[in-house]
Amino acid sequence: MCNIVSSKPMNISDCCTEWWYIMLIGTYQHNIDSKGRVIIPAKFREELGEVFYATKGKDNTIMVLSKESWIKLGESIASKPSATTVKLKRFFFSSAVELIPDKQGRVLLSQTLRDYAGIDKDVVINGAGSQVEIWDAAKWAEYNEQLSDDDVYDTMGALEL
Repeated sequence: MCNIVSSKPMNISDCCTEWWYIMLIGTYQHNIDSKGRVIIPAKFREELGEVFYATKGKDNTIMVLSKESWIKLGESIASKPSATTVKLKRFFFSSAVELIPDKQGRVLLSQTLRDYAGIDKDVVINGAGSQVEIWDAAKWAEYNEQLSDDDVYDTMGALEL
């Protein structure tokens, strides 16, 4: 929570040391081109930086992280006993790719990641707090159809939000 009182408009970065955490928001629809490239929305590129990383994510999505978040993930996994993290290391790091957008904001998603996420052509790119998720558009629609208000409210209650 921000403890700064000001009569002037403030940026979130003025009061939160991890301001980037809540800045990846919004939903965008794009297509994968014939070479396996997708445009990452400009707002996300601004927040992710010039170089960012993609790997397998939850619910058969592609998870995209800034360099800082990628390093934090790696450090967090490395700080745990090896016997408990070997599956995580294999899951996240074996399929990971470094992404550098071209002049049009496109990045090449590896075939491995596209296969994992079931992505062929139409995608939805979501901001999800500290990460971006790339979904197959049909799977995103199905996920939203199955998600009920009660599920959301129950989770909010459990987290005391």
